Amino acid sequence: MKQALPEGNFLQGGPPTSVVLVTCVDSEGNPNIITLGMFMYISQRPPQVCIGVAPPRYSHDLIVGQGEFAVNVPTAEIIEEMHRCGVVSGRDVNKFEDTGLTPIPAQRIISPLIEECYGHLECRVVQTHTCGDHTLIVGEVVAGSADADVLDESGNQILTKAKPVIQKNWNYHTVKKP
Repeated sequence: MKQALPEGNFLQGGPPTSVVLVTCVDSEGNPNIITLGMFMYISQRPPQVCIGVAPPRYSHDLIVGQGEFAVNVPTAEIIEEMHRCGVVSGRDVNKFEDTGLTPIPAQRIISPLIEECYGHLECRVVQTHTCGDHTLIVGEVVAGSADADVLDESGNQILTKAKPVIQKNWNYHTVKKP
């Protein structure tokens, strides 16, 4: 039997989401990390992704103001650090120092990548849209990279090696073969 969900819980009927760590910088080049469950691919040509960020979040104005961000894909091995980046504000804490995550240079943008993540998409902001209580930020992917050990001979990602994180209500999981 299906249970009707009350208006405040409609989204509980939806699937879990990927979790990503988005890096960005302020006008002086100081980095920040935000944990997001709102990420999606939206175009292959040109390659584009979108992220959802609430305007009160510190990273919101950094991303929109600097016009760039990096999507870093965490592994199950860094779930604690990933979660921490989502519950403290970059206004108050340097999240790289706080979590011990390692910033590394990107290829085409100023925002750093995260060494402990297995995949990275470097993005330039091309559109923003207000969608209810979040801003949908569309980024064109200008560079991508991944750890070689999570790719097969054809360059395709092997999910069971990459161990990406999915979540629902801050309940984190990774993939395994059925």
